[in-house]
Amino acid sequence: MTKTQTTRNRLTRRALVAGAAVGTIAATTDMAAAQRCPETPPARTKGPLVWMDMDQHELDESYDQSVYAFNQRHISDRRNERNEIVFKLLGKPDRVAYGPIDIEKVDIYKTRKPNAPVMIYIHGGSWQRGSSTDQAFLAEPFVKAGSHFIAVDFNNVRELKGDLTPMVEQCRRAVAFVYRNAASFGGNPNALYLSGSSSGAHLGGCVVITEWEKQGLPRDILKGAVLSSGMYDLKAPRLSKRSEYVAFTDTVESAFSAQRQLDKIHTPLVLVHGTLETPDFQRQTKDFYAAVRAAGKPVQLVVGKGHNHFEVGESLGNPYGLMGRAAFEMMKLTTMV
Repeated sequence: MTKTQTTRNRLTRRALVAGAAVGTIAATTDMAAAQRCPETPPARTKGPLVWMDMDQHELDESYDQSVYAFNQRHISDRRNERNEIVFKLLGKPDRVAYGPIDIEKVDIYKTRKPNAPVMIYIHGGSWQRGSSTDQAFLAEPFVKAGSHFIAVDFNNVRELKGDLTPMVEQCRRAVAFVYRNAASFGGNPNALYLSGSSSGAHLGGCVVITEWEKQGLPRDILKGAVLSSGMYDLKAPRLSKRSEYVAFTDTVESAFSAQRQLDKIHTPLVLVHGTLETPDFQRQTKDFYAAVRAAGKPVQLVVGKGHNHFEVGESLGNPYGLMGRAAFEMMKLTTMV
C-alpha cells in the first residue's frame, strides 16, 4: 500500500462531517473524528467497496465498538460498581411483568413524588446482550429529581434465532403496559418519556414509530425520547458482520428502520452521538436527525466532543452529562433543592 493510499484510508475512516445545525443543542462545531484503536490500522489492501467508501473490513469494524472504544471493559467495570452502590441507596426495584414469559418484566425504581413523570429505558448490547438489572446506575438521578425510572427487560436476538421482531414487540408492549398501569406505582401516564442507547436506541426508534392509535392508545403516548448512538436505517448493519447473528430480511430492514417511517413519528426527539464513535454510528445519528428535521418533526441534535460510544450511553446517569442533561431538560426535572 502506498503512502497516499494509507493516508486516504486513514482520512476516510476518521473524517466525518459534523457541523452544528440550527436547532441543535450542546453541539460541537469541530469536525468529528472517530477514535480508532490503534489509531493507525495495520497496512492492508483495501477491498471492493461494500458501503459508501468502506470495504467489508472497514464496515465490519464500524459496527464493532471494541475497535473504537479502548476503555470498554473499564466502563463496564465502573458501571457494575455503580450498580451495587445504587442498589444500596435505592434498594432493589419492583420487578413487574408486562407479558406472559419470564423475561417480560420491567424494573421500576420509584420516586417519592406523587403522580410523577416516568422515564422508560431500553438497554443496548448489539441486540445480543445486556439486561434491565445492569441499568440501576442510570436510575438514581431521575429518582432523586422526582421521576420514576423504568428499565425494560426483553429477549436477546440470539435467544430468538436472529429475529428482531419479538424484541421490538416486547419493547412496544412494555411501553403500553407502563401507560396503562402508571397510576398503580404513582406515575403520571400523561408524562411518559423514553430513552435508549446503541441497539436500545434502535429499538427505541422502533417504539416511536409505533401506531399506538391502532391499540386504542394516544398517538402521543410518549412526550419525548432521548436516543443515543443508535441505528435508524438497517441497510448498513445488514451488510456488516452483524448479519451473522441477525436474520435480516427486506421486511425487517424496512419495518424496523425508523428513518424510513418518518410519517409515524409523533414524539419530540433528542438524538445524541459522540465524536469518538465509529464512523457509521456517527453517520446514522446525523442522517436520522437530518431526515426527521426535513420532515418537519421536532428534533434536536447533541454531539458529545471527546465521547466514545459507551461514554455517551453512560452519560444518561449524570444530570450534567450529555444524555442526562437532555433528558432532564425534556422532562423539566431539576437538581435544585
